[in-house]
Amino acid sequence: MRCVARLIEVTDPEDPAVDDFRDLTTADRRPDRPGGRGLVIGEGRLVVERLLDSPYPLRGLLGERRRIDALSGVLEGLDVPAYIVEPDVLAKIVGFHLNRGVLAVADRPPETDPAWLIENSRRLAVLEGVVDHENLGAMFRNAAGLGLDGVLLGRGCSDPLYRRSVRVSMGHVLRVPFARLDDWPADLGLLEAAGFRVAALAPRSGSVPVGKADLSSGKVAVLLGSEGPGLSEQALDAADLTVGIPMARGVDSLNVAASAAIVFHAMGEDPPD
Repeated sequence: MRCVARLIEVTDPEDPAVDDFRDLTTADRRPDRPGGRGLVIGEGRLVVERLLDSPYPLRGLLGERRRIDALSGVLEGLDVPAYIVEPDVLAKIVGFHLNRGVLAVADRPPETDPAWLIENSRRLAVLEGVVDHENLGAMFRNAAGLGLDGVLLGRGCSDPLYRRSVRVSMGHVLRVPFARLDDWPADLGLLEAAGFRVAALAPRSGSVPVGKADLSSGKVAVLLGSEGPGLSEQALDAADLTVGIPMARGVDSLNVAASAAIVFHAMGEDPPD
């Protein structure tokens, strides 16, 4: 075993060798945006370590020497370039001051087949219209921490592999399987065919309180909607039941990521007597 074979010092921020990391705040040039190269970018030691431990094919690293040195234990046996830069050069390359001091970039693997994910799961989150990258990242972190088997992305969801989502998820988006449902909401029928009970989370009259919905028994998929309007009527109609989180007077709902954490926890609890 050995450390990274190619430790390369970069002094010129315009060096094309580091183009994978360039201008991460410039919307029309970001490599992780549609129209870019579709790369996955991890920031900070912990997220970089999780990227290295994921199935995503690593392309390289960029960071200050002390940050790269701190990763030496997990870089053994890898044959990728690790570009070493001073902090001011790093800032010029990525377009902002990076407190975490190190990044890694990887290619995306082929997309997961939703039918395969459904077949190999018991507890799933199904999202519709979740566009905020921070909420999306937080939901993936919740899914990982509370033991969900995967996430299905319905109509209108943002890309969970955007840099901000990866960062907010603390890299857990790289370990939670996800797949897209292209025919929405018709693809929800795949869940019914696989024996899932589909519960829609919505703050509406008649919803079953989440603590009484028995979400931990059998195969369960929970639908969660966008930050503003919530779930569409089509999605609600496709659900077997609607569940709600009891709220204090004067408050109608929680942030979607906070709501997801409550529901995911209920999905993992022991069934009631």
